[in-house]
Amino acid sequence: MPRALLALAIGAFGIGTTEFVVMGMLPEIAEGLDVSVSAVGLLISAYAIGVVIGAPTLTALGVRFTPRQTLIGLMVLFTVGNLLSAFAPGYGALVAARVFAALAHGSFFGVGAVAARRLVPKEKATQAISLMITGLTLANVVGVPLGTFVAQQLSWRVVFAAVAVIGLVTIAGLLAWMPAVAGERTDLRSELGAFRRRGVWLVLGLTMIGFAALFSVYSYVSPILTELGGLSEGWVTPVLGLFGVGTTVGTLVGGRLGDRWGLSFVAVGLVATAATLVLFALVADTPAIAVPVLVLFGTLAFALGPVVQNRVIEAARVPGGSLVSAANQGAFNLANALGAALGAGVLSAGLGYTAPIWVGAALALAGTGIAVVAIRSERAERAALAAEADWHLARVDADVAAWQRALAPVNGLPAGGAPVVL
Repeated sequence: MPRALLALAIGAFGIGTTEFVVMGMLPEIAEGLDVSVSAVGLLISAYAIGVVIGAPTLTALGVRFTPRQTLIGLMVLFTVGNLLSAFAPGYGALVAARVFAALAHGSFFGVGAVAARRLVPKEKATQAISLMITGLTLANVVGVPLGTFVAQQLSWRVVFAAVAVIGLVTIAGLLAWMPAVAGERTDLRSELGAFRRRGVWLVLGLTMIGFAALFSVYSYVSPILTELGGLSEGWVTPVLGLFGVGTTVGTLVGGRLGDRWGLSFVAVGLVATAATLVLFALVADTPAIAVPVLVLFGTLAFALGPVVQNRVIEAARVPGGSLVSAANQGAFNLANALGAALGAGVLSAGLGYTAPIWVGAALALAGTGIAVVAIRSERAERAALAAEADWHLARVDADVAAWQRALAPVNGLPAGGAPVVL
């Protein structure tokens, strides 16, 4: 594994930790700033706003630089944002600091995916992206629980300061290990031109719809486990830890299988995800079966992430691809919002806690349909390119034959005689 991938994974770990750890530190932050827990909850929304603003804006500004330069700049912003969070004197300052830190989130993963696939042979591109994303999944397994514990025992400010240190380590790793040739400068016009390609929009739609299946269930997994499964609240955290382990395994396995099968793997994976959710809905009241099924669901869902990230870059067919890569991160965030909103809708309608699970199954099947259309579109495009190449070869052959006929009298041969060696 190139050591530069380790630097990207460390950065992803820090980003994942700072994004989700606030959920476990709500009481401590509320007490420290003398505000309500609900007010502190708005920090989560503030971070999401920063991601939405930063992903396209900073990626567009960074196209004139190499991925190495852009990634280092993004981690500087991230580090400063977390330091500002650690020393925020009040609630308003903390909100601003969270938005500032979040600006780097989507662009880091978008540009990082482009850099990661350039560090390895083409046939291992998806695997390289999966190694970077593993840092994000490990944040949920290690970073968030550990950060919550530190906040309870010491201070939430220590947690943000520690995340800033992770940012500094990432910067050092990028400076030491990321080669300057991992990607090249591009221009904004060519990056924007990629959005004219049908394949790009199909993958973005696949990400938004297919992964909404994950968030329609995961957003309500705690009440599903307690209300339907009868688990005590004390068991929810260990179960979520197992879910996190499943997502990590799925990310690594998906990277390997995705390089071989591409979008076909995504289509099959979404069908398997839908089937798993149907089973989960049927056994949700039996914890001994429901918990392993839930872990399997997380494994399947996260196995598809590196594949779609790599395919959207390939579909762009431009030298860089950073902007469509960052757009795919935006599609993940839209999937989060869409899945949570649809789950909330069926719950508000009084359909019970199995309803979000059925919504997830339907979304997975809808994503399968988009994947099939994308696969057919890819095949049609390859066939068209092959036909165009054959046409050009035929034109070359015709031109060569014409020159042979024209030069035959010069060489003392009848027209259409033996080939002329030029």
